[in-house]
Amino acid sequence: MPKLSAEKRKELRKLAARPDREIDLTDIPEIREILSDAVIGKFYRPRKTTVTIRLDADVVAWMKASGEGYQTRIIAYLRQLMQQSR
Repeated sequence: MPKLSAEKRKELRKLAARPDREIDLTDIPEIREILSDAVIGKFYRPRKTTVTIRLDADVVAWMKASGEGYQTRIIAYLRQLMQQSR
């Protein structure tokens, strides 16, 4: 992404300083419900920590057999388990 010019930064600071009541929202439709296929937190990227874990060879082979991204799938399974236990 290109850097902002000093003039653009100044304009953005000026806009950010304006109170919310001055923002015209009349052309934005009201959200009455969240769609079932809506993706919440799509751009959330948690900080990663490098760890060493020993897994059974058959588990790793099974995860790798379903294609690239096996580490991401392992994290998804662990996150699902974590959320179920809350």
